[in-house]
Amino acid sequence: MLRRTHGEVAGDLVTTNPGAPVMFRPTVVQTPAIITVALLIGRFVSGLVRLLYRHPIAVLAYLAPIAATLRYGWVFTAWCLGGVVLALVVWAFAHRPSFCLIVGWRLLAYWRLIANYRRHWSFAMSGAGLSRMDKALEYRPRLVKVVCGPVADVVTVKMLKGQSPEQWRDRSDNLAHAFGSASCRVSIVRAGVLRLTFPRRDLLASPIPALPIPASVDLAAVPIGLCEDGKPWTLKVHGTHVLVAGATGAGKGSIIWSTVRGLLPAIRAGLVEVIALDPKLMELSYGRELFSRYASSPEDCADALEEAVTLMQDRAGLFAGHVRSHTVSLEYPFVLVIVDEVAFLTAYQADKDLKRRISAALATLTTQGRAVGIGVLAALQDPRKEVMNIRNLFPDKLAMRLDESEQVDMVLGDGARERGALADCISPVPAVGAGVAYVRLEASPNPTRARAAYVSDDDIRDMVAWLTAPDDDTLTLPQTQNSTGEAA
Repeated sequence: MLRRTHGEVAGDLVTTNPGAPVMFRPTVVQTPAIITVALLIGRFVSGLVRLLYRHPIAVLAYLAPIAATLRYGWVFTAWCLGGVVLALVVWAFAHRPSFCLIVGWRLLAYWRLIANYRRHWSFAMSGAGLSRMDKALEYRPRLVKVVCGPVADVVTVKMLKGQSPEQWRDRSDNLAHAFGSASCRVSIVRAGVLRLTFPRRDLLASPIPALPIPASVDLAAVPIGLCEDGKPWTLKVHGTHVLVAGATGAGKGSIIWSTVRGLLPAIRAGLVEVIALDPKLMELSYGRELFSRYASSPEDCADALEEAVTLMQDRAGLFAGHVRSHTVSLEYPFVLVIVDEVAFLTAYQADKDLKRRISAALATLTTQGRAVGIGVLAALQDPRKEVMNIRNLFPDKLAMRLDESEQVDMVLGDGARERGALADCISPVPAVGAGVAYVRLEASPNPTRARAAYVSDDDIRDMVAWLTAPDDDTLTLPQTQNSTGEAA
């Protein structure tokens, strides 16, 4: 007995035995040739329009010589091309930055698109498992565009329906080696579109010398080093707290001293005060003249922190009902509390009373100090919760070389390592990895790789001499900005 099936006639039903499920043979409709030709012409025209829209310069570069040859002959075209090449060469030698910005990086991006990414795209997607087979057809993510910069290629891709960014992050190593790069950073542009960053060279492979003392100070962007894309690495100190985690020899001192060096003009002008807690007696004691308060013993550290808490409470009482945020001034300078190896004062402190006092003061400062102009810059080696139980109170976090991959997420938050923060892979060789860090800012979940400048002992002596030199009558008050960008 045949079942009634909507949309099919009984003659199309095919059964092999009475117990088999009902199967049907779909009706084959022959597409008229005129429709097929119209579809092919439509695809060709749309592809041509898309080519003209997306690559106008490349199309013009191909068509202009052909048109000139047909109109004026090949000799005229050859002279014109030679003149263009000569002008580009002169431009490149005369002003390289503008040439690279307007012409150089575009030409390199076009070459990399053709010679590297488009050439290997099919095999890379199949090998990484990012393509999909359906009815003997392979569907691959679409390569949208390639943009080249001084140090990296930025590739924009459109994912297949049903894919997630986590799938691409899990295969970032496959993609990096497939396209001849040391690493691959995956970030989201918008829904369904990803940005893949492939570095071509590493600007952070060698130590960075100490940066010059700035003429003016911006507390929202203190220069301390260099980012992997060649831009200056600036650290916000006003209106936030910063936690630096790294193993022994990772270069935490480079971040601390570079920050102090960037604040020197404001310190000399009285707009910034630095309280240094140095329980190891080795790092900060070399330049103790730079600090308004230096403490090394646990008792002195507890007293200094409690004095900072008292100052914070006094300012809060004065500001209440009048101002909502702190503005740097000579009357109310910004106070930065630097704590080197904070775990020694908290988790590893044998005196329970001192441990309680220090932990309570740090917790109070990190929860209430930002609004009244008191910031904390803390450094530690072990980021575990039982060692530093207030690490979530630091909005900005820096992960230097760490011993275990799990510690990366402890410092920078869940999923940071999947987003490219390979702090456990930083080289232990000081000349290669000291000062290198992955930065997680409060406003962005994507980590950034950077390296702090190395401040040597001679540089610290010069800083002390510069700060303690006799006052110069011609010294002008540096323009200091707070976190909102307003000049004080």
